[in-house]
Amino acid sequence: MGAQDGLYLRTLRDEGMTETRVIGSMREVVDAQDNTERAIATLAAPRIRLATMTITEKGYCHRPATGQLDATHPDIAHDLAGQGAPRSVPGVLVAALERRQATKAGGITLMSCDNIPSNGKILANVVTALAAQKSRVLGAWIADHVRFPSSMVDRIVPATTDADLAFAAETAGIEDRATVVGEPFRQWVMENNFHGTHPRWDLAGAEIVDDVEPYELIKMRVLNAAQSAMSYLGALAGLDYTFEDVRDSTIAPFVRRMLEIETAPSLPKRAMDVPSYIELTFRRLHNKAIQHRNHQIATDGSQKIVQRLLNPLRACIARGAGYDRLAVAVASWMAYLLAASPRFGARWTPSDPWADSVRRIGDESDEVATLVRRILAIEPIFGTDLPANPALARTLARHLTGLLIGDSQAYLGSLLAAPVG
Repeated sequence: MGAQDGLYLRTLRDEGMTETRVIGSMREVVDAQDNTERAIATLAAPRIRLATMTITEKGYCHRPATGQLDATHPDIAHDLAGQGAPRSVPGVLVAALERRQATKAGGITLMSCDNIPSNGKILANVVTALAAQKSRVLGAWIADHVRFPSSMVDRIVPATTDADLAFAAETAGIEDRATVVGEPFRQWVMENNFHGTHPRWDLAGAEIVDDVEPYELIKMRVLNAAQSAMSYLGALAGLDYTFEDVRDSTIAPFVRRMLEIETAPSLPKRAMDVPSYIELTFRRLHNKAIQHRNHQIATDGSQKIVQRLLNPLRACIARGAGYDRLAVAVASWMAYLLAASPRFGARWTPSDPWADSVRRIGDESDEVATLVRRILAIEPIFGTDLPANPALARTLARHLTGLLIGDSQAYLGSLLAAPVG
């Protein structure tokens, strides 16, 4: 981005439609890993009154089951020790806020644009917890001078491919190493919780509301849950892309039933019409022009399944309803990580912070039931309630056996032929 003066091409693709334009909103690029001090100084400058961020789920250094700071995270432990430049995102932000306090630079809004629910609350949790351990005075200053609005951003944007780079070069006549390709659909909903003024994003179609949570829950538990479930089931079936999953005669109808029967009843109705949103989700995922790889979507699944699959499953348990399809999706995540083990074929190398731990459990556990109980015991993912549910453990073991040992699609087809409760 720096070498391109902040310019890049943005291409929107749908079947039969392509739209490309140059984006020129980037003024300057500061690499926080290459020059942490410059990044801190930039965030601490009085002229900066609002900072948005888009990072991976694991970048928050939090415990997904609770949303609280993970003090055992190596980067957090390093930042707490105070030896050298901060390594974590919370550490960089706390250093910048500490400097703003010391220089009387004024308050700031820190707005997460990431794909986790209550992202503003989680950002506030990790930043304030880390700050409080460094200085009680700093913690009090943050409470008075910093706002953490939640937001929900929705547009499917796969990782840029070599083909995308070639298309950009042909279209622009010059090399564009930062080109971005996505779908036409977009939605941005943000909480009206700012320190001072904010840009008029609403003039470009953003929605500024008092409560973002209903929008987050519907997007997370429908679109993102469908993406996650399909990515694991699709990968296990040997499929590469989401558009292949959604055209599959077993995967797509199974995931649709999961959403309609088990997930939908727990979703808020005041933000969006849930059946219409489910239908819209499948239309979007059907877009063959978006080459979204299953393995990309499956990345960091342990950080995603809490919001997308486990919390809807908890909602089913709470209302005494069946959760078998959601359990299949959770078991497919387990199967996806376990498939990395030589014991189960060593089919790929997952990118997930818990991949090595789950693979070791698979190597060390003789019985599937034992294997499932040990995975469920990973408290940062499953909390303390789900491991204490023997019926869930038995259900997961049954589905994991069907998905991991033998033909996963045939097993899924058998569940469709004999619908479960």
